[in-house]
Amino acid sequence: MTDIDIHARQAQLEATIADVLRQAEEAGASQAEASASAGAGLSVTVRKQAVETLEYHRDQGLSVAVYFGQRKGSASTSDMQPDSLQETVRKACALAQYGAKDDAAGLADPERMARSFPDLELYHPWALETDQAIDLVTACEASALEQDGRINNSEGASVSSHEGCSVYGNSHGFLAGYPDSQHSLSCAVLAAEGLDMQRDFEYTVARDPGDLEGAEKIGREAAHRALGRLGARKLDTCVTPVIYPAQLARGLFGHAIGALSGGALYRQASFLLDCLEQPVFAPHITLTEKPFLPKGLGSAAFDGEGVATQERKLVEAGVLKAYVLSSYYARKLGLETTGNAGGIHNLQVSDTGVNYADLVEEMNTGFIVTELMGQGVNTVTGDYSRGASGFWVENGEIAYPVHEVTVAGNLRDMYKGIVAIATDLDCRGGIRSGSLLLDKVTIAGN
Repeated sequence: MTDIDIHARQAQLEATIADVLRQAEEAGASQAEASASAGAGLSVTVRKQAVETLEYHRDQGLSVAVYFGQRKGSASTSDMQPDSLQETVRKACALAQYGAKDDAAGLADPERMARSFPDLELYHPWALETDQAIDLVTACEASALEQDGRINNSEGASVSSHEGCSVYGNSHGFLAGYPDSQHSLSCAVLAAEGLDMQRDFEYTVARDPGDLEGAEKIGREAAHRALGRLGARKLDTCVTPVIYPAQLARGLFGHAIGALSGGALYRQASFLLDCLEQPVFAPHITLTEKPFLPKGLGSAAFDGEGVATQERKLVEAGVLKAYVLSSYYARKLGLETTGNAGGIHNLQVSDTGVNYADLVEEMNTGFIVTELMGQGVNTVTGDYSRGASGFWVENGEIAYPVHEVTVAGNLRDMYKGIVAIATDLDCRGGIRSGSLLLDKVTIAGN
């Protein structure tokens, strides 16, 4: 898509949404909402300096939900022709007749609709031609392969560029959309020494291609990570301080967001149930939702229901201040929507003013996690158990790489045991955190 195409396409989607809502009203729906998106992208993967995959794609889709009183019906289509859209609306209306009444069903309250739409700089097209993409990933992988003779194999280097637009509208009269883009570059290689073989990777992602890390740097870092894991051994089972680097720390906070979501709270399947206004993190931790960050991967002026987003603190000085709710689950819980239909918008974790080296020095002896495996997190109890690899540190220095261990604990204790958070903020996702140091975690090994 060109810059002209994207805005023309957005205007087409807005007209389509308006027409679909009109049809739903004429069919007798008391309320209706619809969302549509269209996009295009290019992705290329090179492995061992040869093109392995090359894909260009265009996609589009529309979904509509209608409400007949408290009964809901929904349908979707990827065909934007008038006949298909009419059939989609008819199907949604027909399905609503079979739906059970639900007192929480319906659109978000009209007074919560967004009225302001600031430019969040989410759209940065990349005129990436196929030959350029191939050259870019070839250079990225070559940079990794030439670092050391022990880098003897590759899972490939990949580049992906996507741009598109999204539009949402409902029968409150809300109709808005925006164009956006996302680009990424990654590399994964294998290092071998004798019978020992290790794999690692590095990646970069951004709205603006100018904000991506350089291809050679990504390749070098992937190689250095893989080489650093050679000679890994198991640890004896112990309880020790643990560092989560920034790229893994976001996942630890992601478990809290899952436990604070409306669905988990309503089902009483959350280890943070009934914890509002209670300390759930260490007192120096503040979690702030920042939906208006320019170029942010989670930035948005409104959520999936048209509700205006807002900057707010979910956790302040360790105390839980807010949940993460859509209008449906807010009604189920007797609360107000928090503008989070579709997820969180740039959750930023406060730091304690130290750098990564300070964390290692303060830990002195302990474990640095560099990879986590498995899904051993129980959001009902908070029990946490995941396979891990990393490095054992003694007297503030890396002693040797570690693999085939398990990091275990309970998230309630882990959150309150966060000693410090570094300033090395990782912005490659919707949760932005620096590296963190936990006071004590169980490492299960020999």
